Amino acid sequence: MTQPPNQPPSGGFGAPQDPGQGGAQQPPGQPPQPPGQPQQPGYGYPQQPQPGYGYPQQPGPYNQPTQQGPYNQPTQPGPYGQPQQPGPYDQPTQPGPYGVQPQYGYPQAPTQPQFPGPDVPGTPPGGGNGKRNKLVVIVAAAVAALLVAGGVTYAVVSGDDGGEKKPEAKNKDPKPSASAPVNPGNGSGDGHEGKEDLNADRKPGEAKVLWYKEAPKVPGSGGDAPGMWINGDIVVKAAYKQLLAYNVQTGKTAWKAIEFPEKICAATQTATDDGKIVVAYKDGSQSGAECNQMQVVDLDTGGKGWGKPVKKEGLFDSALSSKLELVGDVLMVSRDQSGTALRMSDGKKLYVAKKKDEGTCFPNGFAGGKKLLMALSCGASTPTEHDELQQLDPKTGKALWTKKFPKGWRIAKVYSVSPTIVYLTNEDKKKWNISVLKENSDETRSEVISDENYAPECDTAVLGRELAGCLGVTTDDKYLYLPSDKKSGANEIVAFSLATGKEAWRVKSPMDETMLPLKVEDGSLIAYVKPAYDAGGRVVSIATSGSHQPKTLLQHPKGTSRIESGFYSKDVDYVDGRFYISTTNIMRTTGQAKLMLAYGK
Repeated sequence: MTQPPNQPPSGGFGAPQDPGQGGAQQPPGQPPQPPGQPQQPGYGYPQQPQPGYGYPQQPGPYNQPTQQGPYNQPTQPGPYGQPQQPGPYDQPTQPGPYGVQPQYGYPQAPTQPQFPGPDVPGTPPGGGNGKRNKLVVIVAAAVAALLVAGGVTYAVVSGDDGGEKKPEAKNKDPKPSASAPVNPGNGSGDGHEGKEDLNADRKPGEAKVLWYKEAPKVPGSGGDAPGMWINGDIVVKAAYKQLLAYNVQTGKTAWKAIEFPEKICAATQTATDDGKIVVAYKDGSQSGAECNQMQVVDLDTGGKGWGKPVKKEGLFDSALSSKLELVGDVLMVSRDQSGTALRMSDGKKLYVAKKKDEGTCFPNGFAGGKKLLMALSCGASTPTEHDELQQLDPKTGKALWTKKFPKGWRIAKVYSVSPTIVYLTNEDKKKWNISVLKENSDETRSEVISDENYAPECDTAVLGRELAGCLGVTTDDKYLYLPSDKKSGANEIVAFSLATGKEAWRVKSPMDETMLPLKVEDGSLIAYVKPAYDAGGRVVSIATSGSHQPKTLLQHPKGTSRIESGFYSKDVDYVDGRFYISTTNIMRTTGQAKLMLAYGK
């Protein structure tokens, strides 16, 4: 399907993109405009993600028809002139997640994503759960700060918006507070319960609001809220300096809130088989504090396991931002240029994954789950500059295989660990590529072929990026599912064959809003349809064989559509007939910020 380099030119994999097409886009996920700016709907109106700034978008850059064949050469079996595998890499890049992020070992300039941007389809998001659109949150926080400084009152949770009911903020004191909230969800109160009856205007057929939680107060710099873990009858959420637990049906506190001495800065996105997670917090309150303090927590009881600091490895290593990945009984603590593997059962250090080849290759991110993958950036600013992907033995750190990509191609995201699906971008060629690798091998099985753009929602942090974990991309053993990118109206979910890379089938959103694939269960794709200005979101089930007509599982109430659409940086999940949506970043507001909302029957 692709071809070795140095071949006569022919159509590349994915058509060249024309930056001149389309109109300029505004940054996605921004908070509503203050009064007096008519171009934006009233508060709570769903903010449609646009390419650039926040939501990397996917294949099909510049809205041009893509063609197969790497390096724009006639396709032949296998890249690099090796017949055994299809050769990727010459698709017009769709703005890749993070645009093309600065790689470790390369100059770290805090620039905005390069591919996603006005008129350029962003790359498909690649995490996880932790997570997304940090650039959007930074911009939104700056806007909010300016509004407050200018004397403009901007209600994030409550306010006048067409007379519709919204939860009223309990604490309207605009002064920043770094202390724990009065009602910390520790069993002594309602756990940040909003006081409005959100089911008062519920219509027949609409799901019930099971409970709604407001976020703890945060200082002007805001706070992270990574992770959301559903464990039997308990859902656990990190928020600023706390770990909060609620009953899934009632929202009542399940165990006393865990208070951390400093800001929470990272967490594992999954739990071990026996219900353990790891939360990381800062080692101080100063701006240069590092994210290096680890704490194991039992989701069932809230009991603490081992806790310890994890030191940096090497002169240029940095732990200002860390990411945590679980693979069986192994925790990988990923930093700027290395990763430390610890045994989950007792915290024992197993090994350090760090630079190789006499210092020319530096770790650039890890992805966990069924396998442990490590991305590396090699030979910065040299003729041999390139990226590599390795599968590591999680217990020893030994590389089981290494996949080298041609110069100019950057590993932007890992869409799936098993099967291994890699999203690549080429800044110079303005191209993208999605490569499916053979199981436990560096050989390419197929490459996605499409002439469209796709828009999963990914973490776009410039520093401390997550290699995996995008909202709106999932896979099973046959298909890769991606949401098409529509500037307005209903989009489609497209299923691509893992065996061929070709489109197998597609289904249109049942509402005039964006639909995102979440996961596959029992032969059905579960998808989330975002809320509209005058209609609630919904959860649908789509059969992966036969008829693909969406079947509604939950229709969210219209009365809370503005609250639901106000989760700009979010995690979502659907478990046992209940839908959960929570924030991943808490901003300081004049009212009370949203933390979490649960729907059910």
